Amino acid sequence: MMNQAEMMARHGLKEWMNETNKVLNELSYSIQKRIAGEQVKDEQIAAYIEDFQNEEGPWNSIGQEQLFNPKTEELPYYAFDPYIRGIVRWMNELGMMTRMCCDGHGEGRAYVEMDGALTKRQMDMLSFCIPSDSAVRIRFLKGFRGHQVIFDYSQAEQNELLDIAETLFKASSDEGYVRLFELERFKHRLFQWLEVAGESGREHQVRRRLASSLRKLTDEQQVDETGNLLASVRYGEGPTILLSAHMDTFERIARGRVIQQEGTILTSSEGILGADDRAGIAAILELLERLPGTDFSGTIKVAFTVKEEVGLCGSRAIDRHFICDVDAAIVFDRRGTRDIVTGCRGVFDFCEETYGELFEVAGQLAGMDDWKATRNGGLSDAKIFAEFGIPSVNLSIGYRDEHTDFEQVDYGATFDTVLLVETLLGRQLIQQNN
Repeated sequence: MMNQAEMMARHGLKEWMNETNKVLNELSYSIQKRIAGEQVKDEQIAAYIEDFQNEEGPWNSIGQEQLFNPKTEELPYYAFDPYIRGIVRWMNELGMMTRMCCDGHGEGRAYVEMDGALTKRQMDMLSFCIPSDSAVRIRFLKGFRGHQVIFDYSQAEQNELLDIAETLFKASSDEGYVRLFELERFKHRLFQWLEVAGESGREHQVRRRLASSLRKLTDEQQVDETGNLLASVRYGEGPTILLSAHMDTFERIARGRVIQQEGTILTSSEGILGADDRAGIAAILELLERLPGTDFSGTIKVAFTVKEEVGLCGSRAIDRHFICDVDAAIVFDRRGTRDIVTGCRGVFDFCEETYGELFEVAGQLAGMDDWKATRNGGLSDAKIFAEFGIPSVNLSIGYRDEHTDFEQVDYGATFDTVLLVETLLGRQLIQQNN
């Protein structure tokens, strides 16, 4: 049974005393007095809002919501079409600014016109908020009127639009709900990459799929003479940071194997899982999608290397011109969790201690105090980049027991690494020539 807050949220309202707008606060109070202790239906609340709207004044001109700017003004949600007002309210709360809306008036197609384009992350969140058993289908269009979100409900009850509003409300008011959404979305991405075969020397399938992904996320891409896939994207003035993972797996991924899940742990039914280093690939792609939403300013370069598992061959022969202006490197290829590897078994240092400490600070800012720098790491591409004079670290990416049939990955830990680096870059902790 829905509580009062959820029932109100379906119609684009918060509980009384939680509204900052005087008119909406009065409406919420009026409705809650009427429904106190009662089991009411959505239609009743919609009728109460319509009564209030009539008292406030006529609202008969389609598109009058365009007279209001959701970035600076409180929108009169009570005056919007009854089955779309909740969706619009919580989209705005989630940073998806709107211009116009229509619930379709029972004809099977509702839409929201956006004030600018949605990011892929925002589109994924909207898709996630469609209940799994819903007959509503969501589409994203760009036409002569701009960007639109379409909710087709021809095979569904119109009330299912209110279900979507309720889910969006939960996402807007509970950070844990957003975390769950993002984690599920990232798991799906990691699943896809764990299915791509590519042992050392046979990385062509991985490289081809990565090149397709990078075309949407970066400004320039190239393949060097060794077969490394290189790309860059510029976000303004600032440091040049290299993100790197390797494309090869220790051995061939068994055909027909099944990826098994228990909690946030993934394993393979046969042979290696391949999380070393498919987890690193997934993490970098996730970061490239998220960085435009941060305050990072600078250039990101990406190196997906070949033949790491057979002697770091790809990084050793990387195009030196591509990395000549790199200020710092971050490699995503360390087993376990919360390790910031700054050296190789205490014999060779990848960077000065201060560079590793920046990641510890980022962990604290992200609410993960247990990220710790260590010089007791193994061989990785970070060692090669350090030999080229680039301060480097190798970060834990959540896998364990690599190179064995017992390999596993905690995709929650992998995603934590994404959040760590997003914080590091978004807070501009790395400076040019750090």
